[in-house]
Amino acid sequence: MKTLSDFNFKDKKALVRVDFNVPLDENFKVTDATRIEAAKPTIDKILKDGGSVILMSHLGRPKGIEEKYSLQHILKTASEILGVTVKFAKDSIGPDAKSAAQNLKPGEVLLLENLRFHKEEEAGDVAFSKELASLGDIYVNDAFGTAHRAHASTTIIAQFFPDDKCFGILLAKEIESLNKVLKDSEQPVTAILGGSKVSSKITVIENILDKVDHMIIGGGMTFTFVKALGGKIGDSICEDDKQELALEILKKAKEKNVQIHLPVDVIAADAFSNEANTQTVAVDRIPDGWQGLDAGPKSLENFKKVILESKTILWNGPLGVFEMPNFANGSIELGNFIAEATQNGAFSLVGGGDSVSAVKQFGLEEKMSYVSTGGGAMLEMLEGRILPGIAAILD
Repeated sequence: MKTLSDFNFKDKKALVRVDFNVPLDENFKVTDATRIEAAKPTIDKILKDGGSVILMSHLGRPKGIEEKYSLQHILKTASEILGVTVKFAKDSIGPDAKSAAQNLKPGEVLLLENLRFHKEEEAGDVAFSKELASLGDIYVNDAFGTAHRAHASTTIIAQFFPDDKCFGILLAKEIESLNKVLKDSEQPVTAILGGSKVSSKITVIENILDKVDHMIIGGGMTFTFVKALGGKIGDSICEDDKQELALEILKKAKEKNVQIHLPVDVIAADAFSNEANTQTVAVDRIPDGWQGLDAGPKSLENFKKVILESKTILWNGPLGVFEMPNFANGSIELGNFIAEATQNGAFSLVGGGDSVSAVKQFGLEEKMSYVSTGGGAMLEMLEGRILPGIAAILD
């Protein structure tokens, strides 16, 4: 696996695919610069070697050229974070991009305009990829968030750099962290899967059953399992057509000696609202008109015991509707248990949009071993798929 440290970038132009798809407010100011900060170590190493950097990214889902999706909006923030004045090319290919790239001197950084202003990017067009490739000497992929897409700048472009391509620091770290869970894990291994639907996690569950000792199931998908086992779930969210599948998962887990831990009690509410009336009830005895919106105290006690005895922990998906303060306790406590286990020497990996938002919101990010930057990409790796953006570098 070729990484940044296999290259010296002196007098070389590095063409770096980053994920600068950051949120902007109505005044086009960056509201969360995490993704730009995450790419800084890669950019720093190239500049320190005496190379120059050409950054490629997409922003949003534009239909053709739309000013609101211009990467020009993030120039100021990128310059502040990187500590250099980032230059800008008004296009990602063509004369403007070419001359800006040609005139780039060692120590300088150039940002190309939004790749998705060209439909060829998402189509994985070879001619477009070749034109992008002509701008640099070495191709670096540091965009884990888009590694599961076979787009021009993430996958197809790599063929034009047979010997001069590598993973950036961020992408290499993502692969390493996932491998720590999937391949080189220290036992006992615990996976915590939350979120609302079993259907979106089936392949993940099936793929990781061989690799874990414990699986904690929380969030909305709890109720599909509970109902399948004959419990009363009131008005809780449930995928009725997945009940048989839930029972099948429990059977497979038993055969593989994996212990499944479901909540035993929940905080139930009489409406899907932070202002709703609440009561703590057994998970399989939720009254009609009530719905489970968070894990209860007994469940958390059980989960704590499992987590503190684990050596490897994967967390994907919250335990409740953490966006509402009255139903955030389960996810906060879970985060605290994982933080404590991590402090005691366990390896913890957090990934998937909602769990990442939760750890950030509750100030737990620094207490985890690794917080993944790519939701969809991480899920696909957990499902056992080879991501096109990763395969293209290994090829």
